[in-house]
Amino acid sequence: MAKEASTRILINELLQRSGWRFFDDENGSTNISLETNVKLKKKILDDLGEDFEKTAHGFIDYLLLDERGFPVAVLEAKSKKFEPLVGKEQARKYAQSQNVRFVLLSNGCLQYFWDIEHGNPVLITEFPRPESFDHFHSFKPNPAALVDEKFEKDYVALTQNPYFRNDPRWDDADEVIQSAFSAETGLKFLRPYQLRALTALQTAVNNGNTRFLFEMATGTGKTMTAAAVIKMFLRTGNAMRILFLVDRLELETQAWKAFVRLLKNDFLTVIYKENRDDWRKAEIVVSTVQSLQFNNKYRRLFSPTDFDLLISDEAHRSVGGNSRAVFEYFIGYKLGLTATPKDYIKRIDRTDAGGRDPREWERRQLLDTYKTFGCESSAPTFRYSLIDGVSEGFLLNPVVVDARTDITTELLADEGYSVMQENTDGELVEQSFFGRDFEKKFFSDETNRVFCETFMKSAIRDPLSGEVGKTIIFCVRQDHATRIAQTLNEMAHALFPGKYQSDFAVQVSSNVQEAQQMAISFANNNLNAIPDSPLPLT
Repeated sequence: MAKEASTRILINELLQRSGWRFFDDENGSTNISLETNVKLKKKILDDLGEDFEKTAHGFIDYLLLDERGFPVAVLEAKSKKFEPLVGKEQARKYAQSQNVRFVLLSNGCLQYFWDIEHGNPVLITEFPRPESFDHFHSFKPNPAALVDEKFEKDYVALTQNPYFRNDPRWDDADEVIQSAFSAETGLKFLRPYQLRALTALQTAVNNGNTRFLFEMATGTGKTMTAAAVIKMFLRTGNAMRILFLVDRLELETQAWKAFVRLLKNDFLTVIYKENRDDWRKAEIVVSTVQSLQFNNKYRRLFSPTDFDLLISDEAHRSVGGNSRAVFEYFIGYKLGLTATPKDYIKRIDRTDAGGRDPREWERRQLLDTYKTFGCESSAPTFRYSLIDGVSEGFLLNPVVVDARTDITTELLADEGYSVMQENTDGELVEQSFFGRDFEKKFFSDETNRVFCETFMKSAIRDPLSGEVGKTIIFCVRQDHATRIAQTLNEMAHALFPGKYQSDFAVQVSSNVQEAQQMAISFANNNLNAIPDSPLPLT
């Protein structure tokens, strides 16, 4: 009895933390009924079989009620020595007796949420809030409708302007005129490979998958593809509200602007932190994962059932480490977008667990992008590589310039770059550095100078002014960006005396004030409000 009582205490605390009330208070009337006596209908007993004939009467551990006092969910409690799922069938018959769709299963430590009309129980860390069931009453996912949804290249454009085909400029058969019309009006059309991504998702849904991974090269329009996916889910009734997670502030603003531009005529998009009081009115909610993670805000402000589809932009970063907890907190469909997924289990022996720590295999699994999105075979739901983009004419092949020095050559070698350094005892000892150590453990002004000189010599220049074109340079760390920016500005001053006031190269990183706006200004060709765009370093 003591173990059972301790379980009930834990469950009671979880319920109260999620806004359920055992007694009337200032927030409203009680919405929990304890040990409700039920009499099962004959049909339910027939469906359950002879083994249940002796259970025509029963007691529901917790019956959760809506604001009118009608049942919305059954909560079946089990002792901590049992897995909550052992109560699944018992909870099902109780739910059917109350004519409700939703079941919660708990032993005080593990909790499951189950829509008995759709799918299997899903592990959750918090109970859904009472208001979440208002959402579910009007929401019944229909995967078949998602699989059968038809789309063409104008799938998103029809949301932007459903009558664009009536415009005489579009009606003209000339593709050049149509292209000019699209550019003028901002209409966006799906490319063939983006249509293939949508088809791949439909196939995955048809196969019963709820997690998907799109691996698409940089510059191939992941946000545009995401907009089409969002429309598919909302239009077919398989989502009522969608969370789009990013890992940087500037990406948050970019995503919001993109979805407003592409989908505003049908769906409302908001940034969570700017709409804390009315985000529920929106179909698309954009947020940084860090904002929700801070002080476990996501647990306090959201229910696990608040979003029917969660999309993780740059998924290899935004679901790693502690951010994974935010991602896994919400139930429903999940889509990852990335150009560079991380496969942490490719080079590890499962039986040996890395040969070092028995927890290594589990740690690698948690960090593995493919496994996170249900792609254990390291084959994403859809893949469109740089090679694919180049071969189909949507991307340009990068030009590789050799900027090696003796030091970088050694850094990349198996033996590494070795130097003699003094230890704490004042003795000279040999220390080896490798490519991953550059600008982290090993610093070389000479190597940075060679990099910058190579760039200045090889950069594409304006044919009239001879100035270097708009460029983004990615650095190892923020202090590395500081050094590179300083070196480039010194070189620019020597090449173009008086032309720049130390703004040929501008550092754009989180430790620089107003960096987010600087990134936006760079994209709009007006960084530092000068006509000649300098180089941002990040």
